Amino acid sequence: MDIKGDMLRKLKGRRDGYSLDRAFYIDPDYYRQDLESIWYKDWLFIGHDCEVPRAGNYFTVQVGDYPVVIVRDRQGTIRALHNSCRHRGSRVCSQHKGSSAKLVCPYHQWTYELDGTLLFARQMGEDFDKAAHSLKPIHCETVGGYIFINLSEQPMDFAPFRDMVAPYLAPHRLGETKVAFESTIIEKGNWKLVWENNRECYHCAANHPELCRTYPEAPTATGVQGAKDDPVIAAHWEKCEASGLPSEFRMSETGQFRSARMPLIDDAESYTMSGARAVRRQLSADVSQKHIGTLLLFHYPSTWNHVLADHAITFRVLPLGPELTQVTTKWLVNKDAVEGVDYNLEELTHVWTETNDQDRQIVEENAFGIRSPAYQSGPYSPDHEGGVMQFVEWYCKFMEQRLQGEAAPLFRVA
Repeated sequence: MDIKGDMLRKLKGRRDGYSLDRAFYIDPDYYRQDLESIWYKDWLFIGHDCEVPRAGNYFTVQVGDYPVVIVRDRQGTIRALHNSCRHRGSRVCSQHKGSSAKLVCPYHQWTYELDGTLLFARQMGEDFDKAAHSLKPIHCETVGGYIFINLSEQPMDFAPFRDMVAPYLAPHRLGETKVAFESTIIEKGNWKLVWENNRECYHCAANHPELCRTYPEAPTATGVQGAKDDPVIAAHWEKCEASGLPSEFRMSETGQFRSARMPLIDDAESYTMSGARAVRRQLSADVSQKHIGTLLLFHYPSTWNHVLADHAITFRVLPLGPELTQVTTKWLVNKDAVEGVDYNLEELTHVWTETNDQDRQIVEENAFGIRSPAYQSGPYSPDHEGGVMQFVEWYCKFMEQRLQGEAAPLFRVA
């Protein structure tokens, strides 16, 4: 049986409420199908508007086999381009980030405008058509300070995501922030294990002492598992909504993205060891309320986020191999906040730096055990792992319909 057929058989035969078959976490051919069916077809969070504030600012990223450059052009438009020269394929921009008046390939100095148009190619003959050799564009959309790209020729409609999250993000004005700190770690585990670990706090008490000072361990904190019936959460939503902050839990019909504003423990205002604010200056002048908790924003397969009153933490997940995943975390603060005056960098980043490393160890131990031929799918906790089950259901349903070449069906969300 071919790989697609094998995957379909296992997906359709999967036992509800149980983890995936071993091959989904370790098999190189299954990983390739994940790339082709999800990562090369879905909208992916890639970075922030504030990372390219001026014309010529750019940053690069690798998505599977695709090198990508994000650049702001002279008209102020943020563009995504395939970072592969139209001459002989060399990477045009090799640095992680930078600024340039033009995009110049270092190999033979083919020179491109910031929108990807080829401007100069030395001694290519009289019949050479510059217009036919511009850098290839990638579909690119922005919303609320976030940049998303889609590598497919005919991308899914971005409007449903924009319509849902724009009201939640608008008050925080993340397009007017700056990145105070950026961290990238490599986790030796499949990207789905990274997400499964993220989607529950069943493990938090024993593994995340710093995070548990401010973030509730209750299953309802994930949003998908009885949040509306939790009186503390319901009261928090009512208070925040009354003050003009969209807060109630919303999820797309497909289960791929969702948002909700969740309370922190007791009087905590931020992710610090004391629960006090990490940044004196408000993240946004439009949000003056106290104790607004954290705005949770998820979009499979590439991002989860926490937006607070004083700063935001954004996470980007990218697969590097069948058992290798890159997780990039960025701490955003008001663009006028001054390090050492408005915030202490160690205090700002400590909780999530520690939490990320703890999660890395958890994922790697999980992956180590799954490599054993003795591994078999195990049951999720119905009381604590509803978020994990929802993620796995999303993955399985999407993979089924894409492997069969069908239009995406609607399905039950937790």
